[in-house]
Amino acid sequence: MLKAFDNWSASTLVAGGLVVAQAIVLYWFGQPIICACGYVKLWEGNILSSGMSQHLTDWYTFSHIIHGFIFYTVLRYLFPRTSVVQRLLMSMGIEIAWEIAENTPMVIHHYRQQALAAGYSGDSILNSLSDTCSMLVGFVFAWRMPILVTIGIALSFEFGVAYAIRDNLTLNVINLIYPFKFIHHWQEIGSGV
Repeated sequence: MLKAFDNWSASTLVAGGLVVAQAIVLYWFGQPIICACGYVKLWEGNILSSGMSQHLTDWYTFSHIIHGFIFYTVLRYLFPRTSVVQRLLMSMGIEIAWEIAENTPMVIHHYRQQALAAGYSGDSILNSLSDTCSMLVGFVFAWRMPILVTIGIALSFEFGVAYAIRDNLTLNVINLIYPFKFIHHWQEIGSGV
């Protein structure tokens, strides 16, 4: 029992250290702690708002939950003998690395070329930490639920968000790799940009 507690304690310290490192790096990058508006909202639903990616949750929270689904599934198959806690820490490392990369000037500039992110200035530190927590929720959900339920939820998130804002994780990845003009046009028309 003591050994399990020691592993849990060490894992908690590592997880906490990763989150602190994430916050410090983003602060060093010059990202605001909270929205420049000076207050914190639970949900920012206006995709064209300057508060997008600044508050606790927004339309992209669903993508971060799906990150957790993906990380759990991929790491389970790549590292079947590794404990769930170790895979969770690996997932945190991957998510935090992405959150840091996403807030570099190069990626921010790349996102600004997209129809829905013209005014994007990166995430607030609060939003970025919330994105990491959303990934954790997705990871734990995928660990505890049958694979078909997880796939169904992921698909409903992707189709629902695409319907609501003409963007989602899939379109985000496609636009990051190669921005297709027809996607850009479709997003412009739907958003009123």
